[in-house]
Amino acid sequence: MTGTTLTISGLLAAVLILVANLRPWWNGGREMKMLAPFGKGFSAAACAAACPGGILGWTHSHAAGVANRAGERTSTVAAGSSSGSGLTTGQLVGLGATGAGVVIVVAFLVGLAYKEAGKKDKRRIVGGFFVGSALTLTAGVAGALSWLPGALNAAGDGVVAAVQGSGLL
Repeated sequence: MTGTTLTISGLLAAVLILVANLRPWWNGGREMKMLAPFGKGFSAAACAAACPGGILGWTHSHAAGVANRAGERTSTVAAGSSSGSGLTTGQLVGLGATGAGVVIVVAFLVGLAYKEAGKKDKRRIVGGFFVGSALTLTAGVAGALSWLPGALNAAGDGVVAAVQGSGLL
């Protein structure tokens, strides 16, 4: 399955990567800075999930296929069983032109952070993006983040208003 429907096997792949990133934090004193690289990737994925198209939207929508194949293989090899049953899908909608600009800035900043990161942090950023992309395809996570497109639009509107001098003078 390569569409935008995440399966139970795909969820397994996302959860395994999530656990791999949370375990060092849990065992290492639980300092929030340890989660920063993963959080950067997850944030970029959440913003990409709001994109209806373009390279960010395409990347987000194809995360399900990658997760489904990886989870299917892992489940089959490790447990001798797998599940291609689809989960209820969700989608973030309502991103406008000004919000899209904010998404691009967020993606750019995460790209810069990736470029400057060490090997371990690069893997954590990619892992966060993968987990975020996969989980935001589900109804539960997409529903929990339904406020995000409106917030991105509002932030973009604020930047436009400030640049145009609305209410400043």
